[in-house]
Amino acid sequence: MNLMPEADLSGHELLGIYLNDHLVGASAGVELFRRSARAQDDSAIRARITELAEEVAEDREELLALMRDLEVPVQQHRVVVGWIGEKVGRLKPNGTWVRRSPLSNVVELEAMRMGAEGKRCLWRLLLQVAQHEPRLSQQTLTELEQRATAQIEALEAMRLQAAAVLQP
Repeated sequence: MNLMPEADLSGHELLGIYLNDHLVGASAGVELFRRSARAQDDSAIRARITELAEEVAEDREELLALMRDLEVPVQQHRVVVGWIGEKVGRLKPNGTWVRRSPLSNVVELEAMRMGAEGKRCLWRLLLQVAQHEPRLSQQTLTELEQRATAQIEALEAMRLQAAAVLQP
């Protein structure tokens, strides 16, 4: 934890904090996608979420590579806290204690979509940074942003389908 006033932090240090924040989210996101895929009864939905889980894991690896390129150290303790947070998030009340609630799919798909939205924001911000940082590839960041957009669209379609359980 950095106790220095914000004014004393360099742009590189602030970028490092920002990237580590996204790494925490990406780590938790990979866990959520994988767990949600395993819990799906519908084989087509399970296959699609499994595919997305692999993409999210690849995106996390891209983020780690980018952090290495920028010489931003990984704050492993924060990643562990994010991993624990994802596990604690499973304890949400969902109308049932013994078995998985149909509402779980809706809530998890919303959480996965919000994660993909956050990731798209990351890639867009880094595209702006790339204008002044030659170690960042604008082409790679554009491709990552496009993949995040496709992930958001897929998750939204599945979320709306899962929301059928809410119909009276």
